[in-house]
Amino acid sequence: QVQLVESGGGSVQAGGSLRLSCAASENTFNNKLVMGWFRQSPGKDREFVAANSWTGRSAPYADSVKGRFTISRDNAKNTVFLQMNGLKPEDTAVYYCAARITFSTEIHQTSADFPYWGQGTQVTVSS
Repeated sequence: QVQLVESGGGSVQAGGSLRLSCAASENTFNNKLVMGWFRQSPGKDREFVAANSWTGRSAPYADSVKGRFTISRDNAKNTVFLQMNGLKPEDTAVYYCAARITFSTEIHQTSADFPYWGQGTQVTVSS
């Protein structure tokens, strides 16, 4: 079982920045985690934002955040970060951290492929 704890959400004006963090509990599989970020706005489906592998390789970002968001991780601390720059009002959502234990190098981008989820953190961007 992997527990995920997110932090770093908040309110910011358009053009501002926020950095989300997600700390995973002790991983008994030698840190073989694919970790990702998803977001969900009211009335919309949960959508993929970014993900990366325990190898350090990242999946292609969602088109809506490409060039503005960056995912990174500290394997020693089982923590993944999402640096969000140039925030827009349409980035307003609850952001969720997700994890999958795997020995594969495949980086999943579908919410159904991630069995472990954080509680979510609210990001609000005002115009």
